[in-house]
Amino acid sequence: MNYWAFRVASTVFGVLPEWAVRRIGQLLGRLAWIRAEKRRHNATRAMARVLGEAPDQPGARSVDLARSLFESYGRYWAETFWIRPRRVASIGKHIKVEGIEHFRDALANGTGVIFALPHVGNWEVAGTVAIAEGAELLAVAEKLKDQRIVDWFVGLRKALGIDVVIATGRDKVFETCSDALRRNAAVALLADRNLSGRGVLVSFFGEETRLPVGPARLALETGAPIVPVGSFFQNGRGHRVSIKAAVPVAVDDDVASLTMKVGRALEDLIREAPEQWHMVQPNWPSDRQLRP
Repeated sequence: MNYWAFRVASTVFGVLPEWAVRRIGQLLGRLAWIRAEKRRHNATRAMARVLGEAPDQPGARSVDLARSLFESYGRYWAETFWIRPRRVASIGKHIKVEGIEHFRDALANGTGVIFALPHVGNWEVAGTVAIAEGAELLAVAEKLKDQRIVDWFVGLRKALGIDVVIATGRDKVFETCSDALRRNAAVALLADRNLSGRGVLVSFFGEETRLPVGPARLALETGAPIVPVGSFFQNGRGHRVSIKAAVPVAVDDDVASLTMKVGRALEDLIREAPEQWHMVQPNWPSDRQLRP
């Protein structure tokens, strides 16, 4: 999608009521399921792994979950285009938070908190929970080819109260995140998908792939706890934010072993609502080898 498509979609969805945005988004997701063959292929393989099936032999349940995944993804995009600063307070009123004590306990340590999130539901909404608790929140955003789209996403997150650093260089981003943690801020990292090819090999849903090392590296070098968080759509309006206990860190953990623990925690979160895990890209080596 190009920049002007973003602008048009934002304008159109921005004038609609929330219920219409939600339903139209789900409808567009159904249409994408029909048309987007490669993404449908990837999503179905991902759901098969979640269910413990062979990804090249997905059952009917995996296909059903993948179809629902597209509806959820459509809702995510529609809601993203709909969000405005004036709607942030209303969004907050319709968030159900589970496990807030885990965030409060982690923040009380004074070393900052690392949120490790999967791509489920509307992950930006999770940040508003930290902000409501009085914490500063920094999110790392992917660098895109069109800077105007990057600026659009930065504006969206700022509307939610989220500060953003663009992933333009590992050392720069790491230092920015470390500085935020030293201020006892929360740093949000999407940790279920590695785009750089530089992650560590772990077993993720029963198959080896690479996951990003950011959460583990930050935790080991700053002492900040890693708190797994999932932000799920509720049936109807609103969101459910699930906050888990901090990932335990052993004295002999290194980046690889701690990343494996983070992966296990993300698996547990994703299993809460696999149909909301927006995994439509090839995330395992075998996905790339077998793409239609």
